[in-house]
Amino acid sequence: MTGNGQGKGITYWPETERPRERLLAKGPDALSDAHLLAILLRTGRRDSSAVQVAIEILHRVGGVAGLAKCGVEELCAVQGVGPAKAAQLKAAVELGRRAMAVPLSTGTRVSSSGDLFKHFHPTLRDLKHEIFKVVLLDAKNTVMKESTVSEGSLTLSIVHPREVFAFAVRESAASVIFLHNHPSGDPTPSVEDRQLTERLVAAGKLLGIRVLDHVIIGDGRYISFADEGWLTGQGSDD
Repeated sequence: MTGNGQGKGITYWPETERPRERLLAKGPDALSDAHLLAILLRTGRRDSSAVQVAIEILHRVGGVAGLAKCGVEELCAVQGVGPAKAAQLKAAVELGRRAMAVPLSTGTRVSSSGDLFKHFHPTLRDLKHEIFKVVLLDAKNTVMKESTVSEGSLTLSIVHPREVFAFAVRESAASVIFLHNHPSGDPTPSVEDRQLTERLVAAGKLLGIRVLDHVIIGDGRYISFADEGWLTGQGSDD
């Protein structure tokens, strides 16, 4: 046991060392990852403070970044963490993720692939399965709507052009942008990604709906088919 009582519960600590009081006095930047996590946990376990439990969690999942990727079961494997506390932690991570996402609301003008990356990266980068999304735009390249087309492994059989463009036709979209994530973190397009994109571009051409881009999001980086010059077959003279 240490001299300041940190071997006991946090209530035994000097007030200046307690995570919640320290945050209120000095702001969240003054706290370590473990202390911030301890505030969410609120309580520890017998003979272990919330900070000590938080340290064990961070060690088990590989730091703060690991919190976004781990499941509830992995959190509950830490002694002192039950379903309720695990749910609190996952909810906090999700709120943080959503707060980081740049708004892509109706009427937003999309000027570059970077705009799309800033919006979708926080919500897609840590997913363990692939999600394929479509963004509908009007004639001025402003956002009309966005929708998830499919979830799971991206294959030609899962993402059907008819489903994608039925939505676009129904909403009278002038153009579309496709996005999906790579759970591996590497946004390099696969053969299937390229084949699917070709099919979608061809379908859009027949319907008079231009495919502006297909953005693949990885961990901290992305690939844009438009930026790479890979969207072919829909020029003005085609």
